[in-house]
Amino acid sequence: MGGYFSTVAIMIGIYALVASGLNIIVGFAGQISLGHAAFFGIGAYSTALLCTKAGLSFWWSLPLATLITGMIGALLGIPSLRVRDDFLAITTIGINFIVRSIFLYVPFFGGALGIGGIPTPILFATKLRGQYYLALVAVLLALVTWFTFLFVRTWTGLATEAIREEETAAGAMGISHVRFKILAFTIGSAMAGLGGVLYAHFVNFISPDDFGFPVSIMLLSMAVLGGMGSIWGPILGAIVLGSLPELFRPLVQYRMFLYGAALLLVIRFQPQGILGEGSVLSRLVSRRRQ
Repeated sequence: MGGYFSTVAIMIGIYALVASGLNIIVGFAGQISLGHAAFFGIGAYSTALLCTKAGLSFWWSLPLATLITGMIGALLGIPSLRVRDDFLAITTIGINFIVRSIFLYVPFFGGALGIGGIPTPILFATKLRGQYYLALVAVLLALVTWFTFLFVRTWTGLATEAIREEETAAGAMGISHVRFKILAFTIGSAMAGLGGVLYAHFVNFISPDDFGFPVSIMLLSMAVLGGMGSIWGPILGAIVLGSLPELFRPLVQYRMFLYGAALLLVIRFQPQGILGEGSVLSRLVSRRRQ
């Protein structure tokens, strides 16, 4: 039973990490992204190839795969400079399908059979499994959360939020929307890549279906439910939506229905999310602080 709870907690931690990256792009930079699973998959495939084909260890592939994903995210973020709103959403959906198709049809990436034999991390001659792997995920999630906390309080973070609120006015103040949009995509993609690395080395096997469009919707649901633009929102959203299928396991085949229903309810009654700015919970917390 302990192994079961560890597995659920590890997956929630990984999704929280990836959703935190999406929150940088959508919540703080205001760029609509419906293809975040693509970067999740790029991180997973990068570490799988580095370990199985290049022979690198987990501790080398972790930063390299994260860096590779961030660089690809910067390149794929270029379309955000010319399109906005619905058109940007459609563009990111296309990116998700293109990346998945590359994984599926290019033999180098294993095709439909995927990539297996991804090694479990080893630290001091001990394989990191179960609670040890959960501790690793928790440490990296804490570091990402700390980074996000620092990012939103720097001039860079404030400039990014200014672009989200009013891009034209931000440009009039000398804030380069090109620079900060690309930066947001780079950071958000790198976080997703880090989550992909952890996912690949946890399940030891990956395939293109692990990173399809439904995964992007799930990640967006987590960010929206918890509260976009809130540091803790994606983590709370991952806990809620990651736990629901386990609490209602007989209804697991209706997972996408549950996600869709949760999104509709939040949009209708709490559009800021549970912890978003102006939400009921955030107002209660601010009142207590006063």
